[in-house]
Parts: sequence; structure tokens; C-alpha cells
Amino acid sequence: MKYCLAPTVLSLALAAPAATQWPPPLYDSANPARACESLATLDLLDATVESASVETAPTGAPAHCQVTVIATHPPADDRLTIWVALPLENWNGRFLGTGGGGFSGGSPRSLPAAVREGFAAAATDTGHEENSGSFALGPDGALEWMLIRDNAYLGIHAMTRVGKELTAAFYGRQPGYSYFRGCSTGGRQGLMVVQRYPDDYDGVLSGAPAINWDRLHLAQMWGQLVMLESGHFVRPCAFRLAQAKAVEACDLQDGLADGVIPDPRQCPFDPGELLGAEAEAESENCGPITEADIAVIRKILEGPRRRDGSFLWYGLAPGTNFLSLNGTAGDPPAGRPMRITLDWFRYFLARDPEFDWTGLTRASYEHYWDQSVEEFGRVFGTDRTDLAGFRDRGGKAIVWHGWSDPLIYAQGTVDWFEGVQERMGETDAFLRLFMAPGALHCRDIPGRTPDNAFAAVVRWVEEGVAPETLAATRRDENGDIVESRPICRYPRVAIYSGSGELSDVASFECREEVLDR
Repeated sequence: MKYCLAPTVLSLALAAPAATQWPPPLYDSANPARACESLATLDLLDATVESASVETAPTGAPAHCQVTVIATHPPADDRLTIWVALPLENWNGRFLGTGGGGFSGGSPRSLPAAVREGFAAAATDTGHEENSGSFALGPDGALEWMLIRDNAYLGIHAMTRVGKELTAAFYGRQPGYSYFRGCSTGGRQGLMVVQRYPDDYDGVLSGAPAINWDRLHLAQMWGQLVMLESGHFVRPCAFRLAQAKAVEACDLQDGLADGVIPDPRQCPFDPGELLGAEAEAESENCGPITEADIAVIRKILEGPRRRDGSFLWYGLAPGTNFLSLNGTAGDPPAGRPMRITLDWFRYFLARDPEFDWTGLTRASYEHYWDQSVEEFGRVFGTDRTDLAGFRDRGGKAIVWHGWSDPLIYAQGTVDWFEGVQERMGETDAFLRLFMAPGALHCRDIPGRTPDNAFAAVVRWVEEGVAPETLAATRRDENGDIVESRPICRYPRVAIYSGSGELSDVASFECREEVLDR
């Protein structure tokens, strides 16, 4: 079985019907109350408008007022760039905050889609331009704590404040509702405002959230450490075979042979079954799977452990791509850690841009783990379980995560969600989690991601319709639906009923247990 990481990135934008605007306008008249250029003289708290001008078709969005603002947090000398896009026509009466990815706080590239939907929207770089962790380390070798806090949580809050203020000034009225949507780092940012600033947003869509930031970077290095420590770097073809065999072992648990494991936690795949198996390879000398290969694969699936065997974090889910974090290359193979992971070690932990990961040992890894949690858990960690402020003000949040995410292991999101339930009891009224079988990191190949989870957030907030499932479909080249699935509210999974068309969502039912096959 072959897998292809298609370049189709999940779109969190709304697919608005052609005949009517969705979501519908909140106000009878939503015309601007002042000229766009007049916003350049607006007096903002701890912020300065750098430019305000009308943007048209080249941006891919309808004509809108594009405002660039520089914000700071006195007495610090930080400098956050905030971009706000305000539709000149068809404002829907709402404000939308957008997030970033990796170390990037966000980008104005997220705004055209929001403007097409009728939102006044904002994005921010959270204080640095590049998608690198180098901003955290000053020229004197000390941590830049103000910039770190900006990237962790202050930047999004400042963006929200400035964005709402500009929206109110431009249209002469406050937005009726405020929303946030993002995936990966954007998913973490959405849950950060839920936890730290519960009054900022009425509704939040958080996809594949990097909430355990202080631990996930260390977990992302685990497989490379295992191979380094054992002196055995697994060939890519062996990793691909292990992924394919896990899928083969558990594919039918939802009643369909579709290359997707419905719930990897219920998959009994044993890597030991691979011993001696021949892995196919187009350009590498693979040969049979060895005991050394299996030992590494077992530890990656098990997840990080201390030298005494105690738990540190979750491992890779069976059926997930090993190579995103455990990549190897060359002959003989050598390790290739992910750049973002290396940046965390270089700039946040070792504080040495020339840090050589090949010098890691199990002892130093444990030291870095404890250092990361102690120094950055309260800053970047977005795993607080007391959401009473958000709940009590009537906020609604939908979280979704792909079970086969190879970068941010989905079990961390489940762990946090169950922690919220344990602390707060029933969360149905304000927080719901949806786990997407087979879905990758903010993508849907070979699994399926929600078609329009953001629409579900809006309907929940404004109409009181809480989602039990999220729709996921696949279409052919003519746009016709060929597959339709419900993504069930956690902990349930979609199981094929045994009859009915695969393009009919009614052919599936949500259950907590997969089929015993």
C-alpha cells in the first residue's frame, strides 16, 4: 500500500453558498462609518497605525481596508506587527482572529479568505518575522522573555484588542460576535485565549492544537535519540512497511477497507510480526526487517520514557507516517530531525545556535525534558484544564485532531480533553472534541478532515445547535460526492452499518468500540 502526502492543505475557510452570504449579516446596514484612510490617525492604546489603504483584487479578496499596526507592551521594546482587513461591502458584523504555524504567529495571507466570507479579520506576527525559533535567543546568549511571551500568548491577545477596536471605529459599531480559528500553532493559540483570555472570543475552532508545546518538541526528538543511542538508524523503506502493516492489521475495524484505522488505540498491531519481512524500495537497498529495526519501531510507538522506564509522553499512533519526525537518509542511514524541533533545542534549551543534536544522550535528553517543562510549561503550555471563565461567559469551542498526525501526536489532545472533563465534569455545553481517523497534520490524506468545522462553531454560538458529528466528504473531479463520513464526537468513531452507499452519511453510525476484526 502506498501513501502520498497530497499538497492539498486543509482549508478552514467557509464554503459560502453562491446565492446567499454565509454567515448572514447581523446588521441591516454594515457600511463603513468613515473613510479607510482616516484610520491612519486613530489613537490606539500601546499601538500605532502604520498604514491604512484600500486593497482590491490582486490580494484575491474583495475590496477592503487593509490596516497595518505596530503594537508594544511598555516598558518593553517589543514590536508586534498586526494586520487588520475590513470589508468595504458586505461586512457580516463579526470579527475573526487567525493563527499561525510553527514558530510563526501568523500572516496577512490568512486574511483574504476571511474577507471573502464577510469578516473583519486580523493576523499578527507576534513580534518576529521569520518562522524560526531564533527570536528567543538574544545576542548576549540570554533568553528574550518578552518576545517569548509575545509568541506564546500576548501577541494574539494584542491582535484581538487592536482588531476589535479598529472594527468598531471603521463601522461605527462593535462586532456582534467574535471568533478565532487556526490549526497547529493556530490551534494552540485558539485554546490559549480560551484559557487566558476567556472574554476575547465567543467561538473558537482549534485544529491539531500544539497545546503541549513544552513536551511535544522533546517527544519529536525521541525517535532520533532512540536510533542514535542504539547505533541503528532505520531505513525509510522499513518505516514505510511498518506503517503499511499496521494499517493492514486494523483497517477493517470500521467495516471498510479504506486504508484508515478508525481508532489507533484499539489497534493491536505487533511490530514483531515484521521480522524477516521484505520491504519494497525503489531506490534503496532495503532487505529484510531486522531485530534492530523492530526494537527502534517499538520504542517510537511506545513513546518517550525515562531510563527507569517511567512515562514521559505518548508515542506515534499505529498506522502513522514515521518519517516526518524520524526521517533518515543516506547509505548508511543517518538521522534527520525536523527543523522546528532542532530550533527548540538550539535556542530555547541549549541556547547555542550551533547545538549538535548527535551529542544527545539519554541522560541529557531527560535533563532537557525537565528543563523544558519547568521553564516553558507555564508560558507555552496550553494544557490548563480549568475553563470555567470561558464556559461561564457562554463561549463555545470545537477541537479536532487527526488520529494519524505525524507531527503533534493526537493522544496529547485526548489527554488534555479528558483532563478538562475530569476537572469540570460534563463539557458538552461549551467544549467538544472530534478525532478524525487517518487524518494527518491539518490535512486529510488518506483520512478525512471536517469539511466545514468552523460553520459548526458559528451555528453553535449563534443558533445553539451543538454538533454531534462533523461532515467529511470526498469529491471527484466533477465535484460530485463519492464518499461521505461523519466524524463522530469523541470518544465515538464512525462504523459502517454494513449496507448503504459510501456516499451516504446515513450508512454509518457512531460507536465507542470498533468492530472486532
